[in-house]
Amino acid sequence: MTTPFPGMDPYLEGYLWPDVHLGLSFLIKELIVPRVGTNYVVRNATYTVEDTSPEEDVGIMYPDVEVLRRKDEVKEASTIEYAGGIDTLTPATISLDLAFPIEVRIPVIEIRDRQDNQLITAIEILSPVNKRNPGLEPYRKKRLRLHEAGVHLLEIDLLRRGERPFKHPYLPKSHYMALLTRAGSTSTQVWAFNLEDTLPVLPIPLKSPDPDVSLVLRKALEEVYTRSLYHLSIDYREDPPPPALKVEEQKWMRELLDITLPG
Repeated sequence: MTTPFPGMDPYLEGYLWPDVHLGLSFLIKELIVPRVGTNYVVRNATYTVEDTSPEEDVGIMYPDVEVLRRKDEVKEASTIEYAGGIDTLTPATISLDLAFPIEVRIPVIEIRDRQDNQLITAIEILSPVNKRNPGLEPYRKKRLRLHEAGVHLLEIDLLRRGERPFKHPYLPKSHYMALLTRAGSTSTQVWAFNLEDTLPVLPIPLKSPDPDVSLVLRKALEEVYTRSLYHLSIDYREDPPPPALKVEEQKWMRELLDITLPG
């Protein structure tokens, strides 16, 4: 069974996302390898980001943690004795757990020149930590470093939540987006698509004068969904993970699920 959605499945954006992210990275590599020819190698790499605000994705990206205790769960008031008598301590309003940094491993697909191992193209599938502070600004700096190093960068953003790392006054508003910044170019190509749209077929640039190769993003998502049996983990009767959809989007989604899913 594959996803009932024509494009991105919003139910994959929740607690399943780390597994989806990793699976997409490997599937995209599988699809690219036979297309780039023998002058290139395609590799899955990872880099580590320290997330100092993991509570931002409690229940979505990371496991649930107890963030606070209700006032009525705080211990009873205690007393301190001293030479002149006894003081009753005022009970704390709440007790907050300390938020410790979490190391997040983010996969990236690299296309390298086989002869000298030069990085030609990087394909980034954005993670929640790339789209919010404190990880947003370091990722923006990484984008700039890749461009200055003459590396093609294809970014695939299949998450509705968070802030786009690429800022521009005319950037389209959409649920999802893909961006391609070619080495040496002064512009960025943008593919904006919504919940009801099919996933785009994207170009992947190589080293000049070699022509682009194509990535059928829909095929990668379908393969990940089918191989991982995600339908066994998703209850489509519930609402998808945040952010909440607009009323008309919810109506479209419910009609789609009523048609495509068995009763």
